[in-house]
Amino acid sequence: MPQRPYIVGNWKMHGTRAMLSEARAIDRAAQRHMKVEVAIAPPYTLIHPVHREAEQIGVGAQDCHYEEGGAHTGDISAAMIADAGAKFVILGHSERRENHAETDALVKAKGEAALATGLRVILCCGESGDIRSAGDAVEHVTQQIRASLPDGAADLEDLHERITIAYEPIWAIGTGDTATTADIAEMHAAIRALLVELYGAELGGEVRILYGGSVKPDNAGEILGTAEVGGALVGGASLTADSFMGIALAAGETAEG
Repeated sequence: MPQRPYIVGNWKMHGTRAMLSEARAIDRAAQRHMKVEVAIAPPYTLIHPVHREAEQIGVGAQDCHYEEGGAHTGDISAAMIADAGAKFVILGHSERRENHAETDALVKAKGEAALATGLRVILCCGESGDIRSAGDAVEHVTQQIRASLPDGAADLEDLHERITIAYEPIWAIGTGDTATTADIAEMHAAIRALLVELYGAELGGEVRILYGGSVKPDNAGEILGTAEVGGALVGGASLTADSFMGIALAAGETAEG
């Protein structure tokens, strides 16, 4: 049975308590669009307040540490974000990989910690403009995923519920540019083939693959209608209920079609 489209908002380093009104509006709207699974990842400071307010949407975190606890000033463990109400965590985002020098091995360790805590994992992958121009995009992304997936994932009977892949071409994040549907279809097909290789047709065939990179209400329908696109990881357009739920509405219409 096909899974519902998964529309996830990554608020990044945006949001104070004043934005709880947007979270409430997103939650109310999501209750009217049950054919789409909607979630947001606010900053750490808002996980618990949003969790308290939310009745329908999933609430997650944008990162976690790989250790359970200890002398790691400023870091947050998977257990801590789960305790605050998070149900999932975004890992390996290009901004973390670039700005914090996160390696595939580190992302993998974080994923293992998150799964051990009971969290769902959204694993990000993507290529730079230079890598795409060189013709190495598919090879780079599939190798990145292979090296970043947590050990033990193959033993999960509910793999499709616990692991989601988010493909974000780095050159399209926050730039207003989007990959062509042909580029998206090619990459998502390659990711699907890798998942089937690693986990078999039954498990690997059900894992959702999201697209991220300047997704907006006016281009969401075309993107979400592309083969193997199971939803979207949305940045700036997730900061207001109107724009974010416009994307969710497009996802629902695509699913119905």
